[in-house]
Parts: sequence; structure tokens; C-alpha cells
Amino acid sequence: MSLQGRVALVTGGGRGIGRGISLALAEDGATVAVNYRRDEEAARETVAAIEQMGGKAKMYHASVDNWDEDKAMVEQILEDFGHIDILVNNAGIASRGLSVFDTDPAEMERVVRTHAFGPFYLCKLVLPSMREQPRGDIIMISSVATDAMAANGSPYNMGKAAMEALALTLYKEERKHNIHVNIVAPGLVESEMGRRLARATMGTQDMRELDATSPFGRVCQPEDVANVVRFLVSDLAGYVTGERIRVHGGGNLAVR
Repeated sequence: MSLQGRVALVTGGGRGIGRGISLALAEDGATVAVNYRRDEEAARETVAAIEQMGGKAKMYHASVDNWDEDKAMVEQILEDFGHIDILVNNAGIASRGLSVFDTDPAEMERVVRTHAFGPFYLCKLVLPSMREQPRGDIIMISSVATDAMAANGSPYNMGKAAMEALALTLYKEERKHNIHVNIVAPGLVESEMGRRLARATMGTQDMRELDATSPFGRVCQPEDVANVVRFLVSDLAGYVTGERIRVHGGGNLAVR
């Protein structure tokens, strides 16, 4: 699955699922622009890991929910690498697990802006360059949360639902430009956010405690999500667009 000559922007690409995706795309030959908001050291380590494997990468700071920062970041990537033909909208934040009654409106706006406004801004900004390339790919990293729309998670549910709506609109608009738009929806993943979620909802301090009750005997890893992304942006998925793929081991088979 060679991605030689392609340039990928991965938001939140320095750690967790984003790091897994950045490393996988670099392994397949892509040049990777690793976006970060706060954790500069993690982004630096991810870039170093890519360079150590013989790949090419550079880190870029921007808060994805800020149009001006996104615009400056995309302009700099285009100056550095000439084009962007893969965009992975991965950056995300969790909500606090409160009911609508108890949720601060500022929290709702912050979470929705990250998951919905950010991907919209970045899609709009990369499309002019992407349309000029032989092929473009936009991947939305959503969540199986949109399957259940569980209580006490309205900001996160709303943000991810809006992200998916953007993808399912965009693929129809951009197919004529040979741009593929797909959604990847993981379940619980062993990442910093996943560990926080496991502690908050299950009281689990060590995610290894969840292996025995997880599909295939283990908690989903960032690499599991990354492998689906690397397939979707490859020539093997040349006839795939507008799809939503869950990465959750089949979920709870007792109730599905």
C-alpha cells in the first residue's frame, strides 16, 4: 500500500490514535504533517520516530477549532511540502459525562467546535490543493458513540454526529474531483482519552483489566484504527467512499 509522494495532515497526530495513524501512514511512504495543540513534546517524539524509520515528517501547532490557526498551519504545510492530499481529522476532546441539565454551555460549545467546526475548517482549507492532485482522501475519526447516543454525553455525541454529517455530505460534493471521504468509528481505544474514560465510567485504573472481557481478548489499540485508515487511503480502497467503518471488535455481541 504505497503512499509515496503523498502528503498527509493528521490532526492530534502526536499521541494516541493520531500517533498510530501518523506512524502507519509514514510507514507506507507518506510525508506526515503532525498537528498538535498542547503536547508539543509528544508531537516532537512522533516526528522523531517517523524520521528514525526513514520517513519524513514535521510538526505544526494549531487548535483545530480556530480558523486563523488552521489557515496559517495549512499555508505553512503547503509551503513546506507543496500539497496536501490526505487529511485525517482525528483531534478530539472528551466531554465531562454530565446530563444536558448539568452541562455548562461553554463545555458543549468547546467540544462541538473541536469535533465539528475544526473538521469543516480543515476540509475547506485543504480542498483547493487536494482537488489538484490525482487523488484525495479525507478521513473522519468519529466514534461508536453515535450508534447509541448514550445519556450523559451530549456534547461529544453532538460533535461526532456533526462530523459524520459533514463526511456524508462532503463525499457527494467531492467525488467528481476524485476525493474519497470516509468515517472510521472506534470503540474504546487504549489511549490517554481511553484511559480517562475507563477510569471515569468503569473505575478501571489499568486497561489490562479489560482485556478478558474485550473482543478477541484485548482492548482496541491505536494501531487497529490506523490499519483501517491506511487501507482507506490506499489504492486498495480506490472504489470506496462515503463509508463508515466501526473498529470495535464487533461490539457487545450479546446485545447487537
